[in-house]
Amino acid sequence: MNPYEYIKNEIVTGSLHPGQRLTEEALAGELQVSRTPIREAFKQLEADGLITPYKRRGYIVREFSVEDIRQIYNLRALLESHGASEAALYRTDEELVRMRERNVAYEQAIRKLKKSDILTIKEIQQENLNFHEEIFKATKNEHLRSHISKVVVVPLVFRSFYWYNERQLLRSLEVHNTILKAIENQEPERAKIAMQEHIYQGRDDVLIHLNNPNIELWKGEAQ
Repeated sequence: MNPYEYIKNEIVTGSLHPGQRLTEEALAGELQVSRTPIREAFKQLEADGLITPYKRRGYIVREFSVEDIRQIYNLRALLESHGASEAALYRTDEELVRMRERNVAYEQAIRKLKKSDILTIKEIQQENLNFHEEIFKATKNEHLRSHISKVVVVPLVFRSFYWYNERQLLRSLEVHNTILKAIENQEPERAKIAMQEHIYQGRDDVLIHLNNPNIELWKGEAQ
């Protein structure tokens, strides 16, 4: 795993905590590489919005306030709902097939989830991102995809899935099915409304957890 992927994975899974300082020296020593690939990884991670400069030296893992999260999700709702409506207008039959395949993979990942196995949570996260990405590809709008990629903050997405209980995951799948049906029937307004509510519900779930950090959200059989 290259330095960029390694550091990103450590941030996404929470091994590197928000506010934790990162230095070229420490990571180069840990990964047994020179500072150059670490420096390049830092540039890419900063562009991804995962780290921020620390004073005049090094970086820290980005921290998110409750208001940051609210604003990020609100912007996602605006952009992704527009993307869903455009996908309903411009999708091809081949793209629709790929969306269905991604959604089936998402359902399969949910069905085999074990809360104690972080790899199964990462699989759910990835299959969810894959489904959304197929929708955005169908828009034929590279500018929209670029803007969306900047507000889909991976650690927040990952942690939301870690916090979700079985009921919330199945609800997410149900909304995916509604979005998919709207795109299949080329109903842009329905697709837009369903996607917007999907993102808002994710926002509300994350904010509930952050405001009640001791709440136990997971109450499923797959533990």
